[in-house]
Amino acid sequence: MTESFENENMDNTNNEGLTPETENNNITNAGGINFEKPISIPESENINFQSRLDLSELQNGIAAIKAEINSVIVGQHKMIDQLLVAILSNGHVLLEGVPGVAKTITAKLLSKTLTLDFSRIQFTPDLMPSDILGTSIFDLSKSVFNFKKGPIFSNFVLIDEINRAPAKTQAALFEVMEERQITVEGTTYTMEAPFLVIATQNPIEQEGTYRLPEAQLDRFLFKINIDYPNLTEEIAILQRENALKDRQKLDNIKQVLSQADIVKYQAIVKQIAIEPQLLEYIAKIVTNTRENAFLFLGASPRASIAILNAAKGYAALRGRDFVTPEDIKDSAIPVLQHRVMVAPEREMEGLTSEQIIKQIIDTVEIPR
Repeated sequence: MTESFENENMDNTNNEGLTPETENNNITNAGGINFEKPISIPESENINFQSRLDLSELQNGIAAIKAEINSVIVGQHKMIDQLLVAILSNGHVLLEGVPGVAKTITAKLLSKTLTLDFSRIQFTPDLMPSDILGTSIFDLSKSVFNFKKGPIFSNFVLIDEINRAPAKTQAALFEVMEERQITVEGTTYTMEAPFLVIATQNPIEQEGTYRLPEAQLDRFLFKINIDYPNLTEEIAILQRENALKDRQKLDNIKQVLSQADIVKYQAIVKQIAIEPQLLEYIAKIVTNTRENAFLFLGASPRASIAILNAAKGYAALRGRDFVTPEDIKDSAIPVLQHRVMVAPEREMEGLTSEQIIKQIIDTVEIPR
C-alpha cells in the first residue's frame, strides 16, 4: 500500500511542472495520434458524394440560354430564372407588367434560343376560338371537309395581351393548356411535346379588356410580375440601344437547345428527389390558403402539384438532384398569387395576394 501511494505521488509531482502545451503533447504522444494535425484519410477510403442524376448537360444548356438572353435584356434575372423553371417543369407562364418592360421581347428571345415551332397570337376583342384552334374547310374537288390547324399548333406559343379576348375565346384554351390536346368536331388532336404557352397582359388598362376566368388562370404554372428597371439598368438599356445603330436586337441570337433536348431535360426534372416532409410542407402552405381569413378563395390541389413541379425545376436549375425548402418557397408566390382571391375588405385596405402568401410562408414551420 505504501509503495503504491509513493508511486502515485511521484507521478503527480512529475506532472506539476508541465505546461498545458507540454501536457497535451504528452497525451498526444502517449496515444500515438497527433491531434495538432488533421487526420488524413487514405484516398481509397474517401467518401465521394455524387448526384444520382447527371445534370451537367442541363446546366450547360441553361447557361447558354441565359447568355443569349442577357446579351439583349438588361436585368430581370429573377424573371428569366422563372421562365426557365417553367420550361423545365413543362408549365405555362403569365407575364404581367406595364407596357415597355420587355415582356414580349423576352418571350421572343427565349423562343429564338430554342429549336421549336413558334407562333404569336395577338388577342383582340373580336378574336374567335376558330382563329386560334383552326377550322374545317370544305374541299370542293373531293367533297370533304379538311381541318386546317390554327396557330395554337406549335411548340412555343406567345399570346400577346391575353386579357383583350372575351371569355368565349379564353375558354378555347382550357383543354389545350391542361391536357395538351384539342377536340374539334369530335376529333382529338394531340399537341407535339413540348407545348408551352407564354401570355402577356397589362394590369393598368381596363378599357377593352376582360378579366381572365379563374379556370384559365389556374392553368398557368406561374404568374410573373415584371417591375421597372432601376437607374443603373435604365442607363445600361440606353447604352445598348445606342450601340445597336441600324442592327436589330434579335439578329445575333443563337439556337442552343433542340426540341429533343427540352423533352429530355423535362424528363430528368421529373426524377428530382423530394423528401416526404417537404411534400407535407407544400400541403400545409396550400391548405393554409384555404383557411386564411384574408383570402376569399384558396388554392386547389392543382396548385400543390404546380409547387412540387416548380420546386423540382428550381432544384435542377441550381444543379441539385433533390428539392430543398428554399426551392419550395421560391416557387410558392408565382404559383399561388394568381390562384387565390383576396377578401374584398382586405383588398380595400390595399393588401395583395403576394403579401398574404408571404405571411403564410412565414407562419408555416420549415421542416428540419
